[in-house]
Amino acid sequence: MTKYKEYVERMLSENKKAFESFRLIHGKYSTDTDKYQDEFNKEGEKILAIVHDWENKLCLQSEKGGYGKFAAGLAEKFQAEVRAFFPMIDHIGLKTNTFSIKHIKLF
Repeated sequence: MTKYKEYVERMLSENKKAFESFRLIHGKYSTDTDKYQDEFNKEGEKILAIVHDWENKLCLQSEKGGYGKFAAGLAEKFQAEVRAFFPMIDHIGLKTNTFSIKHIKLF
C-alpha cells in the first residue's frame, strides 16, 4: 500500500467517530445541498482540520526524508484519496444566498 493511502486509512480509523458523523451529514448534503449546507459546513470544519493535520504529517515526513520536491504531488494524491471517500468535501465552507423575486403587478 502506498504511503498516502496508508495515511488516509490511519486518519479514518483514528478519527472514526468524527468521520462517521460526517459521513451521515455528507449523505444528506449530497441529496439536498440547500437544506443541509449550514450543518455540512459546521461538521466539515472539524473534518478539514483533521485532514489538513494528517496531510501535514505526511508531507513533513517526506520532506524530512529529502523528498521535499515531491511533497506537493503527494499532497494532491492524499487529497484525491480523501475525495474518493467524500466527493463533496470541496463544498465545505460554501455560503448560499437564496434568491427570490417578488411578483410585480403590471396592471
